[in-house]
Amino acid sequence: MPSWDLVRSPLLAIFLIVAVDVLGLTIMIPLLPFYAEKMGASATQVGWLIGIYAACQLFSGPLLGRLSDHMGRKPLLLVSQAGTFAGFLITAFAPSLWVLFLARAIDGSTAGNLSLAQAYISDVTRPEDRAKSFGIIGIAFGLGFMIGPAISGLLAKYDYRYPIFAAAALSATSILTTYLLLPSVSPGGSRTGPSGPGGKRLSLVQWGAYVEYFRQPGLATRLWQFLSFTFGFSMFVAGMPLVLERRLTWAGRPFGPEQVGYTWAFAGLLGVCLQGPALGRLVKRFGERALNRAGFVGYAGGYAILAFCHSLPMLGLATLVTSIGGLVRPTLTSLITQATPREEQGVVLGLTQSLNSVSMIIAPPLGGFLIEHGWLTAWGLTASAVALIGLMLASASTDEVRASSSPVSSGQVGSS
Repeated sequence: MPSWDLVRSPLLAIFLIVAVDVLGLTIMIPLLPFYAEKMGASATQVGWLIGIYAACQLFSGPLLGRLSDHMGRKPLLLVSQAGTFAGFLITAFAPSLWVLFLARAIDGSTAGNLSLAQAYISDVTRPEDRAKSFGIIGIAFGLGFMIGPAISGLLAKYDYRYPIFAAAALSATSILTTYLLLPSVSPGGSRTGPSGPGGKRLSLVQWGAYVEYFRQPGLATRLWQFLSFTFGFSMFVAGMPLVLERRLTWAGRPFGPEQVGYTWAFAGLLGVCLQGPALGRLVKRFGERALNRAGFVGYAGGYAILAFCHSLPMLGLATLVTSIGGLVRPTLTSLITQATPREEQGVVLGLTQSLNSVSMIIAPPLGGFLIEHGWLTAWGLTASAVALIGLMLASASTDEVRASSSPVSSGQVGSS
């Protein structure tokens, strides 16, 4: 079984790939709502713009995952990145709103970078190293959210297309990084015996088989937690620029891509501080389950503060509290894989990506509808309520573990 030292090199390549991909993504996050509004989109249509991307991803994600189980992660990562690159170029030159929808559909139809990266990490790491390994995705997200939105805000002052060109350039860089630096590994690593985490994967139409995972003790509550996390976060990410535009001003003008970009950059800085080298020490001291609950508390509190945000100090406080929520993704992903047999982890990782897509299909249009009708406080409180559901599920999951005295359950608690 490969040690941490042996997998540092492929994990470094994965980190660079995810970081560059996320950087391109985060350049678009503060810009896309304003870019769409400039083309005449309503707040609800902005939500659907995100939803169509997720709908296409919902269909393509399982297919890309299954292909990667047979062809390897690297070739399918290249396909996914090429689709992102094409989507950015079409977005930059879109003459109308429907072409912008087309660009998002193309990008979504090849989207799968994150789930493929997660599967690659599981291929080359031991279970006890998994939280620390998944933490590199958290660091990549933190760096992306720190640098990407700042670049977006800076370039958007001159032309809304400039940040999109920068995202396309980063996407091309990601393709080169994958091709040149990422080692090719067999799905599941070089182990003998049962196939690894990418050993099998279900197609989208096999929802009956997916439902079975929601009936497994120890795993079901974690999957519902993941759905709560992605639903609230999707509503937050899609709606925040539109809410700040309607509530806050800077130099006498409504918040725009520049101010929203700098807000995201501050959040990214906090995320890097929390999910960098400190994450491994925090897991060792407090355990993954405690950090998971703390993350949901951060999301619930941050969204609630944002619901009543009417000033820059309140925005700073909301950003600070929400950044604690960054603990959810790496710890919850690790807990999910630990609760799943290794030969089925590819299925479950694919399922989490599908849950993320379902959240992105529903939550942004719902948030856009609330914002379009002026219910800005309801938007924030809805996201907070969903995070609270995740917190209750996380607490219930902890109670289940305490109630079980099996050696397997005890051996998983607080692993790092």
